[in-house]
Amino acid sequence: MKIKTEAGERHVLAITVDNEAGVLAKITGLFTARGYNIESLTVADISSDHALSRITIVTNGPPPIIDQIIAQLDRLVPVHKVTDLIDEGAHVEREIALVKVAGTGDKRIEALRMADVFRAKVVDTTLTSFIFEITGSSDKVDRFIALMRECGLVEVGRTGVVAIARGAEAL
Repeated sequence: MKIKTEAGERHVLAITVDNEAGVLAKITGLFTARGYNIESLTVADISSDHALSRITIVTNGPPPIIDQIIAQLDRLVPVHKVTDLIDEGAHVEREIALVKVAGTGDKRIEALRMADVFRAKVVDTTLTSFIFEITGSSDKVDRFIALMRECGLVEVGRTGVVAIARGAEAL
């Protein structure tokens, strides 16, 4: 099976589910069965009694296929609600990355200067390396990582996209 990554539009799905074993596998299986890639996936407990979780999935696909996936997600027993935030309108997306950069001298100074421009925080430092924390849109994180390659990028850890609709109402 070939995974499809280029076809269609970008979609950000917010899925509220029961917080139980196997739910994530069922949900990702719907994408796999159609050969569509999940670009980003985050999961977090969202209720005080730990009964519910929210899954945020970023994917690309033609609207009819995404609509079909959403309809099938809605029919799964542990799924309470599925929302395509792109279709809902205004929403906020953020991603966090930890970026390790090694270097000395001018490269070290340049890494600190660029981190300041991007409002990245230094969360760990040694005499030969930094670990930066950067928060923002995926594009911002991508641009920061690209610039850090020139300064001695060693390693990157990313959370994936977390998104929420704007306004006073809950989804």
